[in-house]
Amino acid sequence: MPRGRRGGRVSALEGCREEEAPPAADAVPSVLWASGQQPEAAAELILLRGIFEIRRDSCDVVLSERALRWQPIQPERPTGDSKYNFLRKEEFIELKDIFSVKLKRRYSVKQQRSGTLLGITLFICLKKEQNKLKDSTLDLINLSEDHCDVWFRQFKKILAGFSDRPKSLKIVLNPQSHKKEATQVYYEKVEPLLKIAGIKTDVTVTEYEGHAVSLLKECELQGFDGVVCVGGDGSASEVAHALLLSAQKNAGVETDSILTPVQAQLPLGVIPAGSTNVLAHSLHGISHVVTATLHIIMGHIQPVDVCTFSTTGKFLRFGFSAMFGFGGRALALAEKHRWMSPNQRMDFAVIKALARLKPEECEISFLPFNDPQDLEERRAQGSLKSDCNDQWQMIQGQFLNVSIMAIPCLCSVAPRGLAPNTRLNNGSMALIISRNTSRPEFIKHLKRYASVKNQFNFPFVETYTVEEVKVHPGSNSSGHNPAEEDGPHETATGSSFPWNVDGDLMEVASEVHVRVHPRLINLYGKSMEEKKHMIPK
Repeated sequence: MPRGRRGGRVSALEGCREEEAPPAADAVPSVLWASGQQPEAAAELILLRGIFEIRRDSCDVVLSERALRWQPIQPERPTGDSKYNFLRKEEFIELKDIFSVKLKRRYSVKQQRSGTLLGITLFICLKKEQNKLKDSTLDLINLSEDHCDVWFRQFKKILAGFSDRPKSLKIVLNPQSHKKEATQVYYEKVEPLLKIAGIKTDVTVTEYEGHAVSLLKECELQGFDGVVCVGGDGSASEVAHALLLSAQKNAGVETDSILTPVQAQLPLGVIPAGSTNVLAHSLHGISHVVTATLHIIMGHIQPVDVCTFSTTGKFLRFGFSAMFGFGGRALALAEKHRWMSPNQRMDFAVIKALARLKPEECEISFLPFNDPQDLEERRAQGSLKSDCNDQWQMIQGQFLNVSIMAIPCLCSVAPRGLAPNTRLNNGSMALIISRNTSRPEFIKHLKRYASVKNQFNFPFVETYTVEEVKVHPGSNSSGHNPAEEDGPHETATGSSFPWNVDGDLMEVASEVHVRVHPRLINLYGKSMEEKKHMIPK
């Protein structure tokens, strides 16, 4: 926060209420605004025009319908004096990048209630490299109360016109996520930005697994514009599951067997505070707290596909991705060693699961994905065959791992994603099958996820794009032996098979049926460029 002269404190105020700008907010670099593509100014209606001091320059400032432009006022050039023969470039910011406006005042010890007006502070969302967003400020200095009041009211009117931006949010915070950093992340990085944006919040700290489901089941959400989860992948998946369950209940859909679920009524914001943050990384292209927060503040909405998991006609849960076999067994081992730190726990579980690597005998049936656009083109050309990609296919054998993913599943250990060619909302899932092979070859496959090489370029790895999948463990499969693997308890039905669903352990004793449902939930965010997570050929 800048300091006023003579030790007076400078703050940004709205009305008479004191509210300081956050120390982390940087002044707007002029090069960012001068170098971008400018909105067309000629046809725009000019709302206001006046003089402000911006970065120590007196500037002619013009506020139009789409942008704020300014240019330093040039001194009169003496005739024949060549050193004044230059033109300062006009700079601008688009109004859609502004998320708050405050009156800027300087306070001294004697001024407790009303300080000296300095001007107006604009809070801005900057687009940085690698999908990153950053908050910044721009000060418009003018000591006239009347002048600033007119501009301040106009800015407030403009911001009120962004009706898709949330005004009130329900916050669900998991204090146990990762290294128990979620509380610190929220109160130090997220809440200050939400306060600046004028967003009201209601925070609930979860106390046990499943708390979010019971909370959102009973909570009246009509007064909120969205729900925000602060935690890891398990927490985010649980809140998404709870929002979708609530939507089914409100729509009168029977939740014991969900065939055609209705869309969640409120968008979900995901603040990454876990160990892998797959959902946030896939959504924003980066796992970055401020970026996730600014997407929420700006009201950026991204529809995302969601899967339903069911067994023998009974609905189990909603989710975005799942792993069966090695991925499920590794998570089951990790869950039994919760006393370890998150990184140690997962490293230990992966090493132990690799040491005891064994295939699962099972039958996998899947319905290939038919791109609606492709179907229309083929139908128009008369080349659509009834037996082409519209019937279930089945494969049998021994499999080390089966991955089913409706999102790319980006994370730090797989920067291009566990399923790089999957999109957030194209109505399909990636089915990735690793058949039985030697331990060294399987380890090579796993290491490829962290490299630039194609992780699927192995003879034992098969990939399919599907709409539905059924995984049926064979009678010869060993199931989950807690005594041998230090895994979780046996179920009442006897031997069960561990599944890793969005980082949560799901134990099922029989066939699991996975369906993808297009655009079932809206998340706060914007999808990254597709070319950045395509696998190399």
